[in-house]
Amino acid sequence: MNQTANLRTFSRYASLNMLGMIGISCYILADTFFVSRGTGATGLSALNIAIPAYNLLNGLGLMTGVGGATQFSICRAQKDSQGADRAFTNAVFLGLGIGALFLLFGVFGAAPLSYLLGADAETFPLTSVYLRTLLSFSPFFVINNVLLAFVRNDGDPGRAMRDMVIGSLSNIVFDYLFIFPLGMGMFGAALATGVSPIISILLQIGHLRKASRGFHLLRIRPQIHALPPLCAPGLSSLIGEASSGVVLLLFNLTMLRLTGNTGVAAYSIIANLALVAIAIFQGLSTGMQPLVSHSSGAGDRAALRRLFRYGVVTALSIATLLYVLVCTFAEPISAAFNSAGDPVLTGYAVPGLRIYFLGFWCAGLNIVSAAFFSASGHTATGFAISLVRGVAAIPPILFALAALFGVTGVWAAFPAVEAITAILTLVCIRHAFATDRR
Repeated sequence: MNQTANLRTFSRYASLNMLGMIGISCYILADTFFVSRGTGATGLSALNIAIPAYNLLNGLGLMTGVGGATQFSICRAQKDSQGADRAFTNAVFLGLGIGALFLLFGVFGAAPLSYLLGADAETFPLTSVYLRTLLSFSPFFVINNVLLAFVRNDGDPGRAMRDMVIGSLSNIVFDYLFIFPLGMGMFGAALATGVSPIISILLQIGHLRKASRGFHLLRIRPQIHALPPLCAPGLSSLIGEASSGVVLLLFNLTMLRLTGNTGVAAYSIIANLALVAIAIFQGLSTGMQPLVSHSSGAGDRAALRRLFRYGVVTALSIATLLYVLVCTFAEPISAAFNSAGDPVLTGYAVPGLRIYFLGFWCAGLNIVSAAFFSASGHTATGFAISLVRGVAAIPPILFALAALFGVTGVWAAFPAVEAITAILTLVCIRHAFATDRR
């Protein structure tokens, strides 16, 4: 593939998947907006407390989908149609298992989970209702992620993007209908979000009916031994998404201690906008993934270097645009989610947005690099980058900066973690490409 065609293909896959992931992230953003209007700061705090559970569920879905679809792409590049079908079948089995486990946990464990995530007497009723309802739809969330990944890697990124966007738009419509005209409150917000992946799945049936599709469901028993290699390429996606949940949980608990529920509500505004930003970078990285996997399977090192360069330049450009927008519109953004006009909430949220979003220059580099390494066979490197930024570095930096600088330190923790991770990322990049040159 020449450079021009390479860039054109990259642009198509990356842009379509970024639009699709923005659509998915709007599941929660729409909830945040309508919940803030319908239930005020208490509902906003309750929603933010519940979101880490969704992050973990979505991360496991992405791991299954991206991992299975990566294996599928490699098999297709090697003309192994049987292996491609096995990858799809095992991904479906794993996805249904994960979905069933979360469904059971939502039905029977929503109350203790709410307290575990930081709900207090004020926020518990709303948090538990949201979790119980949302997790009841768990199998649909996971299978939707699996199907989207396979449809995208099967040469139809446009359909995948369209189905994600339509599903998300339906969530916004249902959010409004359920919360306001029907008066269903927090239950309505969760129900709207749960219905959305069902709509997306129904839309994808069109691709599944195509005789030319590259994957099929085999009549075989679940192959437990095949699951670790299937999951490995998707681990960075899991850690990336789960890290958002870890960040939310730790930040919620810290803000609750420092400022109470008003501070948690302010962080909810920042966190949900950050989820959209993270989704853009995740969309970029997963959009790259089929091209990287194919080039890796074909042994095309020159194409791999070009794809990586395109990804990093795109990520840095997006980070710059995001920061300019957030800095310029911090006040009206805060006001949109502050229906009561609480000046304390505004006082926390506006400077928080401007400090927190400094981290996305490094976050974009880290997310793209982790996904690139995972999709090109360097799964341990991708996992290490994701683990540092998503788990290992957060607690010590957050607690230290919060102790030293209070709320400002909380906002600064995210940029600090991503900057430290970026140093590790740059070392890994230098080593990987130096090895390729030898």
